Amino acid sequence: MSYKVVIDSCGELPERLKADPRFDRASLTLTVDGEDIIDDETFDQAYFLKRVAESPNCPKSSCPSPERYMKAFESNADHVYAVTLSSELSGSYNSAVLGMNLVHEKNPEKQIYVFNSRSASVGETLIALKIEECEAQGMDFDDIIDTVEAYIAEQNTYFVLESLETLRKNGRLSNLKAFVATALKIKPVMGATGEGTICQLDQARGMNRALVKMVDYVVEKASDSAGRILGITHCNCPERAYMVRDAILQKIKVKDVIIMDTAGVSSMYANDGGIIVVL
Repeated sequence: MSYKVVIDSCGELPERLKADPRFDRASLTLTVDGEDIIDDETFDQAYFLKRVAESPNCPKSSCPSPERYMKAFESNADHVYAVTLSSELSGSYNSAVLGMNLVHEKNPEKQIYVFNSRSASVGETLIALKIEECEAQGMDFDDIIDTVEAYIAEQNTYFVLESLETLRKNGRLSNLKAFVATALKIKPVMGATGEGTICQLDQARGMNRALVKMVDYVVEKASDSAGRILGITHCNCPERAYMVRDAILQKIKVKDVIIMDTAGVSSMYANDGGIIVVL
């Protein structure tokens, strides 16, 4: 059976998948002070981070339209899947579902399924890779859906932020709290709940101590790690990403590791110096 995977642009794609016609990206649009920046192959991370740092306002994002998803779903592939940013963080999932419904109005038998990653960034990437693995095994469409949904339910997402500015700008953190945390060099250790919302797991004074705490959480919650891929994305800090990888691999074994730089939406969430880990 032929297949197609549509992943919204919060999920980074390895170069191998970028070159694979079976994988398509639905771009979100980022807006900084009225300037729209498309999160596609033209995205310039350095320029975007500079614009965000200079702006007193919080950057915004808008999800792909249902029509964009509909166009992507109108494929000759037998099986079509979408993988989206957590529905608790973006309208991308709902937009993809609407796009699927539009296709089903014309072609009710078309096999399409939309996965709510309940994660972001490399979490979406790992889900796309799981779909590829299931398709390579020749699994039935329904079995693939069940297998991937079970995989998503077992996935854990963690991240550490270098800066609290984005949280302050979007109202999730008071100016006073952000100022005190910055002055004391407090770094929050964040995670995703089972529903896909963001939660604070811990905090530490200094980035290195926060990263150590994050690694401890990764290791503690790791389940069947030897059969899973460790995914790490970083926002403009590759050395930090490799340090985190090495710290994790000293404590557990994994099937493989992928490390990538954040694309546009992930850069907006992680901010300069942020690290995202999914296992």
